[in-house]
Order: sequence, then C-alpha cells, then structure tokens
Amino acid sequence: MIVLSFGFFLLVFTLIGLASIIKSRHDNLDYLLAGRQVKPWLVGLSAVATNNSGYMFTGMIGFTYLTGLSSVWLMVGWLLGDFAGSLLIHKRLRIATERTGQVSFSGVLSHWNGTDYRKLRVVCGLISLVFLGAYAAAQLNAGSKALHVLFGWDLSAGAIIGSMIVLAYCFAGGIRASIWTDAAQSFVMILSMIALLFFAVQSTGGMSATWMHLHTISAGYMDWIPPDLPVQGWLGPVLFIVGWCFAGFGVVGQPHIMIRFMALDDPQNIVRARLYYYGWFALFYAVTIAVGLMARILIPHIDNFDSELALPLLSIDLLPPILGGLILAGLFAATMSTADSLILSCSASLTRDFFRHKKENIWITKLSTVLVTFLALVIALTGSKSVFQLVLYAWAVLAAAFGPLLIVYCLKQQVSERIAVTMVLTGAATVIVWTQLGLSPILYEITPGIVAGLLVFVIGKAIAQTDSRS
Repeated sequence: MIVLSFGFFLLVFTLIGLASIIKSRHDNLDYLLAGRQVKPWLVGLSAVATNNSGYMFTGMIGFTYLTGLSSVWLMVGWLLGDFAGSLLIHKRLRIATERTGQVSFSGVLSHWNGTDYRKLRVVCGLISLVFLGAYAAAQLNAGSKALHVLFGWDLSAGAIIGSMIVLAYCFAGGIRASIWTDAAQSFVMILSMIALLFFAVQSTGGMSATWMHLHTISAGYMDWIPPDLPVQGWLGPVLFIVGWCFAGFGVVGQPHIMIRFMALDDPQNIVRARLYYYGWFALFYAVTIAVGLMARILIPHIDNFDSELALPLLSIDLLPPILGGLILAGLFAATMSTADSLILSCSASLTRDFFRHKKENIWITKLSTVLVTFLALVIALTGSKSVFQLVLYAWAVLAAAFGPLLIVYCLKQQVSERIAVTMVLTGAATVIVWTQLGLSPILYEITPGIVAGLLVFVIGKAIAQTDSRS
C-alpha cells in the first residue's frame, strides 16, 4: 500500500508538470522564465518548495535530532536574513530582468548597468554550473536515502527515479512545469509534515508528556543556545545567530530561487508574492523542527545512526501505509522541487552564458537540460557527503559570490567589470578558504564571504576615487 500511495503522488506531480506544455510557447523566454507571466501565489509557493528542499526533510530534521531546540535559531536567523534580502533586492531584480531582456540569473547580473560584461557572465555561469550541479546532486541523494530506508531499495534507486521524473516534465514545460509542480508539492510537503507531527505527539501521550520526554534526553538538548559553541561567552551565540541571518540573506544569491521572482508577472505584485512565501515558509520550518525533536524521542540515538534518515524511519513506525506514502511523496516533492530548478538554472548558464547563439534554439536549451540532469545523477551516485553539509556549502558559495554584487547594484552603485568579477571570485574563494581552515564552527562561512565581496567594492571604489583626484 505504501508503494502505491507513493507512486500515485509521484504520478500526479509528473502529470501536473507535463500539463504545462499546453501553455508553452516553445521559446527560450518561456522555457527559462515562463514569459515573465507567473502569478504572485505561484511565485510564493514555488519559491517555498524550492527553498525547502531535501535539506529540510533530511538535513534539517537530522540536525535538530542531534542538536535539539537550539536549531530554532537557524529558522529565526534564516527568515530574518531572507526577509531583509527580499526588501532590498527582489523587486529591483524583477525590474532589471525586464529592462535587460535577459532570461538567466547570470545574464541579468552581467547586463545590470546597461553594458554587456562578458567576462563577468562567464565567471558567474561557471560558478553556477559547478555549485548548482552539486546542489542538485544533493537533492537526488536525499530522495535516495528515503527510498533505501522505506523500501530497502538500492541507494541509487531514488536518484535515478527522481532524475527521470524531473527530466520528463522539465523537458516538456521548462520553468513553468517546475513552478506548477512546486505549487502542488508545497501542499503535500506541509500536509505530510503536519500529519507526521500529529501522530508523533499522540504516540508519546500528548503535548505535556512530549515536553517532559524532551527534557530527559540529554543535558542541554532543550537549551535555547547550543552548549558546545567554539566561542564561549556572549560572543558565541551572537556569531551563531548572525551566521544564520547571513545564510537567510544568501537566498538572493541562489539562481534557482531568484528565478521565481524574476518570472513574476508584475514587479508591483512582489508584496503579495512575499506574503505567500514567508507565511508558508515560517509554518513549514517550525513544523520541521518539531518533527526533528519528536524523532529524537521515538528513535533513540545510537552510534553510527544516520540522523538524516530520521524522517523516513519515523514514518514507518508511526503511520498507516497510505500516509507513509504521503510522507515519502512529500520528501520526494521537496527534493524534486529543488532539483528541477537547479537543473534548469544550469541549463540557462550553459546555453546563455557559454554557448550563445544569435538565433534562438529551444532544442539546444532542452538538450542541455538532459546533459545537466545526467551529470547531477552521476554526482549523486558517486558522492558521499551528507545532504546537510553539501547544501550548506553550495549555498554559501553561491550567496557569497552573487550576493555582494546584487547589494551594490540595488544600492544604485556603478561597478566596473573588473571590480564585479573580483567581487564574485573573492566572495566564493573566501567561503572555500574559510571552510578548508576549519573555521565554519565559529562562524558560518557565508558571513565572511559576503563581507569580503563587499570589501572589494569599497576598496576598489576608494582606489578609483583616489586615482581620479590625482
């Protein structure tokens, strides 16, 4: 029964995506940006589903399972930073998208000031390809973990099934197929998590009993601030929370999410899209943390246990088969809703940033989608890094590379191509170096990455002003 339930929901998602071909205009603007005609509610729900990926269903639940209540600061910091980025950038990005006539994230960045910065476009495209591809592989890997636990299938099965479904509807309808399925998937995601939370609380005897159980797990598990921060005193919690605020702000550097706001039908509708996005996002994040806490009660911690498998294991133990299928469909919905967006963003980079043709050819773009899907699948089948760590690393690099440049653009500052390229490379390099030095536990690497990118602009502008006066 659980297999039938799971298969039914996957079929529904696939059919919704395939149905988008009815509205397809068979050109690159439509395939990559849905003709900039997407309604606010679709933009909001699609962005939520894309943002809340396998990272939430496997990574975030696993992180909460291990660390406890203090994981709530990831939600608080993320939402605050995300909202700050929205106020500064989303509307301006949508306006710039139409003004420049570009259909890729890198294309808008390289044409923002009315000049074609070709070197910047290539650099942005290369970073997008590498890290969005790894990010997509992490999503496919998350789905594989769930199928392995629930059905005992080989770890490669989920990645293969997910990639085939994503490829089918993306090939048919492009970004519109992705957005339509995202909207449907967002409902399944939230309903499945709420259902699981309800059954989990009931199985422990209700809210009061649950609260008592949580306080008996281990010392510090229900503390608001992690007890083992590398920096002691008041500075440790501050750095911890600030790091996650920057992580939330890093949404503005994620091409696969920002493309949703670029596809909005009217820049004036950004407030409505924002209401759908943050309302749904806050609810889903809170329920995810609650499920992670419940998992620690119902699945005792043992050595060598992969905490990212907590959700599917909990589903098997608590739910009737049909609802277990719903949970798995919800997890798969999350992974696919992000994977399809990442793959399409990579396709846009390949065709628009590297191999540009004067004559538009939708089939070249579609073939690039096939290629990117295949490469993401290969990475998923051969990689071993956890979903949580891989997503956070790719997220940080993309945010630090593109975030500072977007900030400067939206503050109406002129940036030369040399400075722009240096900002992008410095932000990305800082994240990589920070991580390799093992400093991430002190401060999430996205923070120094964004700060470094902004410092490049400040220093470059100061030098330019000095030269102009001399």
